Parts: sequence; C-alpha cells; structure tokens
Amino acid sequence: MVDLQLLKYLENYLTESRKDRFHKVISQRTKHFTVATEDVYQLHNTSAVMRSCDVFGIQEVHIVEEVNTKSIDREIAMGAQKWVDLNRYHTVKDCLTKLKQKGYQIVATTPHTNDGLLHEFDVSKKSCFFFGRETEGLSQEVLDAADCYLKIPMVGFTESLNISVSAAIILQHVTTKLKLSNVNWQLSEEEQHEKRLDWIKKTIKSYDDIVTRFYSDK
Repeated sequence: MVDLQLLKYLENYLTESRKDRFHKVISQRTKHFTVATEDVYQLHNTSAVMRSCDVFGIQEVHIVEEVNTKSIDREIAMGAQKWVDLNRYHTVKDCLTKLKQKGYQIVATTPHTNDGLLHEFDVSKKSCFFFGRETEGLSQEVLDAADCYLKIPMVGFTESLNISVSAAIILQHVTTKLKLSNVNWQLSEEEQHEKRLDWIKKTIKSYDDIVTRFYSDK
C-alpha cells in the first residue's frame, strides 16, 4: 500500500503543471483493455504500438518474444516506455496463461475471418487485443486460444494494415466507446496511487535520497 504522506511529500518536487498532468493522465488510464504483441519483427512496430497504448490510456502492454528479442526503440516510443507497464514473455503459452488468470478474454486481431467487425465489439468485457507478426500474423496457438476474433472493415484492394496502424485504429475506437459506457474502466484508487508514485520515481532526480530523508525526518 502506498504511503500517502510520502506521495504528497514527493509531489512537492514536481512543478504544478507536471503534477496536474499526472493527475489528469492517471484519471484516463485503464486496465480494462490491454494489448499483446507476438514476435513482432520490426522494432519500430512494437515501439509504435506502445506509444499508441500510452496515447489511448492503456496502462499495460504484453510482449511475447519467443522468436524475436529486442529492446524498445526509444525514438519511436517517444518516452512511452516510462508511462506504460511493459510485461515480457518468452513463450506465447506463458502470456496467454497470465492474461487468462487476470480475467482477460483473448481477442485475436486478424483480417482473415468474418467474425467480429470492429464497430460490433462488446467493450463491456475485459479484453486483451493480440497483434501478430508483420507477414505471418498471429500464431495458430493464439488463434486456437482466442475467445473471439476482431477485424477492421476494409473496402480497398489491400488486405491488411501495418500492425501499429491497426493497433491505433482499434484502440481509438474501443477506448472511446468504453468511456461512453457504464463500465467501471478506471484504475482503482490504490492503483492510481501506485502509478503516480512510479511516475514520480521516474521523474525526480535523487529519488532514493529524498525518500530516505523523508523517513529519517519523521
């Protein structure tokens, strides 16, 4: 549990604009939806997906690196790696197991099925949107484990979109629809406190020294 006195004390080291920004952003964060990428080959695609998650208020991202292992492209992510929580897995199985334990339905994003058009998606269900490799798409393991399938309606000759573009379109639609619903989608009060403290830790220089001084003064 977060020490609220410490949190309030640390916020004194932030500018008013930064403090207000943290409060405003955290109020729009959600874990009702999350995103998983499976062995995405192009580094900038994974980084861009993370950036979209930050933009649309998705707090957690899950990255499966069963085949491809890489570091986040900081230039593309534009600092998003500081603000969203990144969970990495060595196998698809581990990722799927963890997500289902947390109560997420697995949503396979794929243009190769007639099931689940984007505008028909039920936002009331806690969901993880899976995005696959650039050429092969999602593995059969994810497709078999999926609770539902989702695709973006397309009317041109092109059959699919870049993964980062697909993620942005889907997240913009579902988060907008979610916030117009009666679903309790926001982080809990304790989760908000924990995340504000985490963001402060990543912002303030000499964080550990300041915390030590706070408790020694008490």
